[in-house]
Amino acid sequence: MPVAFRKASTEWQGTAAEGGGTTTFVSSQAGGPFPVSLTKRTDQEDKSQTNPEELIAAAHSTCYAMAFSNVLSQNDTPPTKLDVDVRVTLDTAGEGFAITKSELTVKGVVPGLSDEQFATLAADAEQACPVSNVLRGNAEITLKASLS
Repeated sequence: MPVAFRKASTEWQGTAAEGGGTTTFVSSQAGGPFPVSLTKRTDQEDKSQTNPEELIAAAHSTCYAMAFSNVLSQNDTPPTKLDVDVRVTLDTAGEGFAITKSELTVKGVVPGLSDEQFATLAADAEQACPVSNVLRGNAEITLKASLS
């Protein structure tokens, strides 16, 4: 039996090119529905809709923050604060698209750690993050870690 599961749903109407839909987080009351469309997926200027890459970035940043907090706590150096940003890249691939990169940037306040120790533990956390492990082998994962 799994430890946990979460559910989201998307309702789509119309063709891929001309249609649109909404994505809703079903397992939580975190929000939604969120509008989505293929034409807005690559539009960098239109901020009115979300897309799969932004949702993956949100999942990766959240998961990594939890994993890093856990690694730091197990090291007896719990964080005061972690700020995690993730940038997910969608590129063309053949006739379609592929998610090619997830760039993690973490800045932290962790009393008692040197920059080198922080970077080492940050890398350990990236290896322990379940979302990183799903992406690994399919997209390049980079990590920049620094103390604030």
